[in-house]
Amino acid sequence: MKNKLLIPKQIVTADSQNRILKNHAVEIIDGKIAGIVALKNFIISDYDGELLDYSRFTLIPGFIQTHIHLCQTLFRGFADDLELLDWLQKRIFPFENSHNKNSLKASVQLGLHDLLTGGTTTILDMGTLRHQEIIFEELIGSGMRAYAGNCMIDQNELYPELCESTDENLKSTYELAKVFHNSNNGKIKYGFAPRFVLSCSEKLLKETKEMMKDFPGSIFHTHSSENKKEVETVRQMTGKENVEYFDSIGLLDDHTVLAHCIHLKDKEINSLKNNSVRVAHCPSSNLKLGSGIANIPRYIKEGISVSLGADGAPCNNTLSAFNEMRISALIQKPIYGPTSMDALTVFRLATIEGAKALHLQNEIGSIEVGKKADLVLLDLEKTDQPIQLSDEQIYSSIVYSSGKSNVKAVFADGNLIVDNGKSIIYDEEELVSKAKDELNKLIERKR
Repeated sequence: MKNKLLIPKQIVTADSQNRILKNHAVEIIDGKIAGIVALKNFIISDYDGELLDYSRFTLIPGFIQTHIHLCQTLFRGFADDLELLDWLQKRIFPFENSHNKNSLKASVQLGLHDLLTGGTTTILDMGTLRHQEIIFEELIGSGMRAYAGNCMIDQNELYPELCESTDENLKSTYELAKVFHNSNNGKIKYGFAPRFVLSCSEKLLKETKEMMKDFPGSIFHTHSSENKKEVETVRQMTGKENVEYFDSIGLLDDHTVLAHCIHLKDKEINSLKNNSVRVAHCPSSNLKLGSGIANIPRYIKEGISVSLGADGAPCNNTLSAFNEMRISALIQKPIYGPTSMDALTVFRLATIEGAKALHLQNEIGSIEVGKKADLVLLDLEKTDQPIQLSDEQIYSSIVYSSGKSNVKAVFADGNLIVDNGKSIIYDEEELVSKAKDELNKLIERKR
């Protein structure tokens, strides 16, 4: 791989000092950031490598999203205006149950294209009950860095057809983890993914957690306390609150990522803190499903790890990190005041805090020497942006004013995978055409 020198207008590092560097360039060697050099001390004409002039654009770390459902992208727009349990029962479970390998492939490619062209370079994906190998194959081909695993469901009163036995779930999960954990030169890691309490037996949850011991560095990823009816049902089933139940059966530690965590009691928040649990905050999904607003300012104040995720396309309906940043900031302000979630804090949730949630902070999440070159270039010189960009206004610009149209280039492991806003990996027209065909076939199977 030829050495590269990226020359941006400025570098938003997301490092521990939140440095914003101007008149600096980033050198990439073998997929890593080999140097951040001051241009005043550097003779560009002497550089023996590829010079990439991005002098109009702002360089940031690739976004990290810690709760995604790639298998649902094909269903975007098919599950609007429903609360969670109806949404699952009437739309999502029947659609997921109707996937075959071809429709799943189309869904995953749509999602990956959407994420990558929006500047997201790392995800934690919930997976699917069947054909999970397709998701892994597509992740490897896309250049995305990811934790992923098959979605585990061994009981399902909402939609009994989408279910497999406990032993089948555990067997397929173990086999997939053996093949794909730390695959693609370590870019793909296993995320064990029991769906949520209502669809998982206690045996499945406990044995899945035990299984992780054979796969160091893996993640336990599930939903928790997203919806009031869900919480009530968990209470009826277990006699405990959701997080309290997880704690009682030994599921909580620093390799546990819980999506949502909206309806928590004080003792549950203490459990998150005491066990170093990671919370994946999905504000757009929580609003669209009418689920509620998580007390993220309190979690952050308590020292609980918080990161962002778009969830699935049918409950969002975008997979945009920009959307999640903006909404995560805005929804807290009427409750806790205008300073409760400032732009810098939110930007870090989408970058370095996401990396910390996945124990990848030594590899990604900030622009520092030695880290992987997962990088995004943004055009912040547009009419919808602040006209003058102080350091503070740069964060405002990214969080409050920017979107997918501002993404000009994306690098993963130093490889250019989005150029001038267009994917190098996928042909968008071809993706849409194939997806339409597969969706029509899936709808026929579902009937």
